[in-house]
Amino acid sequence: MLAIAGGKGGCGKTTTTLGLAGALGRMRRSVLAADADVDMPDLHHLANVDGTPNLSAVANGEAVEIATHPPPTLSGVEVVPAPQSMGDSVHLPSALSRLADAADHVLVDCPAGAGPDAATPLRLADHVLLVTTTDPACLRDTAKTAAMARALGTTIVGVALTRTENPPTGIERLLGGPVLASIPDGGVAVLSDESVRRAYDCLASALLTKHL
Repeated sequence: MLAIAGGKGGCGKTTTTLGLAGALGRMRRSVLAADADVDMPDLHHLANVDGTPNLSAVANGEAVEIATHPPPTLSGVEVVPAPQSMGDSVHLPSALSRLADAADHVLVDCPAGAGPDAATPLRLADHVLLVTTTDPACLRDTAKTAAMARALGTTIVGVALTRTENPPTGIERLLGGPVLASIPDGGVAVLSDESVRRAYDCLASALLTKHL
């Protein structure tokens, strides 16, 4: 299980989760992309799939297949949305643990910040991919996420920089992991941009060389 994490909302975690899922799917891998951000559940919107059934059904013992939704434009990918309201509670450890062996690759779109909700998927994941822009505030928050991952014993496999093609120096030292890809700004329909798709293909190849 690979956690897609970053310290600040809006840094590109959800886009990277789906972009990487699509890239792995193009490599004929089966991919499950799960939204663990119960406060801002938007992976299903980006993927253009229904928001129900979702992780709540998985946590309540339903078959994982009940809660999976195939995005119309991605091959080999299934999306498991987060609960769609605060009243629709979910026990994340139970839900995510049941997803662990559901595909060749399980990607988890993590909440931002350093609170308990952000720690839960990091604790359960085998590895974490850090996602950040080059904005100094975003980098500082992502450094906190990196520190939390190390404290939980989760291996930082690398960093995906978003909205840039020219990464500044010092990021690998700051975050404690190699920069695996720089994702250009693809505009509004970011995942339809060919340069963005190529960048996520490169990210997928870099991750696979690490035997994930």
